[in-house]
Amino acid sequence: MRNISTGKYRRLWQCSTGRGTFSILAMDHRNNLRKALNPNNPSSVTYQELVDFKLQATRELGSASRAVLLDPEYGAAQCINYHALPGSVGLLVAVEASGYGGEITARESGILEGWDVEKIQRMGASAVKLLVYYHPDASTSDGIEKLVEEVAGECLEYEIPLFLEILTYSINPQQKMNPDEFHRVVIEAANKLTIPGVDVIKVEFPLDTQKHLPEKEWAKACRELSSASAAPWILLSASADFETFLNQVRVACLNGASGVAVGRAVWQEATQLVGSARVEFLSKIARERMSRITDLCAALAKPWTDYYKPQQIVGGWYVGY
Repeated sequence: MRNISTGKYRRLWQCSTGRGTFSILAMDHRNNLRKALNPNNPSSVTYQELVDFKLQATRELGSASRAVLLDPEYGAAQCINYHALPGSVGLLVAVEASGYGGEITARESGILEGWDVEKIQRMGASAVKLLVYYHPDASTSDGIEKLVEEVAGECLEYEIPLFLEILTYSINPQQKMNPDEFHRVVIEAANKLTIPGVDVIKVEFPLDTQKHLPEKEWAKACRELSSASAAPWILLSASADFETFLNQVRVACLNGASGVAVGRAVWQEATQLVGSARVEFLSKIARERMSRITDLCAALAKPWTDYYKPQQIVGGWYVGY
């Protein structure tokens, strides 16, 4: 069990249930949200349309989660200043630029220009989220590892938790990863990137569940991921539909996951609705989905307190703080 600073300890509690598990509403989408709102002409989606969707979804779903993940461009400050984000709910803010640079088989991740960890801490956020595209055999893997080290170091300095989102990809331009390679890459990424300062990782389900493998194989893969990661791990929803994701969550939490960060599996259909129809969907169907996930994580997930304990406080501790 690792010691963790007072600031990180406090902020992790802001993002978790009373048991120390995570149920995070993911609303940091940018380019993907443009495509969802207008599949035929994503570039026509305006700044205000993006902001309005994030405000509506956060307002209706935020209190059914324990924290909300937002981006700085269209969501974080907007949801605070327009009071869409409840004060009792944690706030994670993305630090990375949307998308990736480099080649499709050698992807590069980077920080959003004009944005950094210090600004996220200063605006009152509970945690920083960094997304990286990673394959351990890619020519860019060393650069990605260095980026993670740099951001982790800044988060240690400012005592703000770092949630590291890891998206894997194929380094073969001709085809996607086969199931065995995908499993290996997810596990190896968790092992290599859970360095000091990375407090939680947000990862893909470590198995291709569309292959209809027995549930015991799902469980085995999740246990391997739990053994590989030195930090708590939470499950991202990717493109899974809600019922599939709910089943993944159940198996993952029973086998070492500390919760979820879920986006489109909860609110995807709302992107094709407008006005009162959108609000009704978010306030009823999507909210019920988010509540079910939160309850499931609260009951079954592994608490992050199994990984971390606060530093011991003695008299006069504040003098050298």
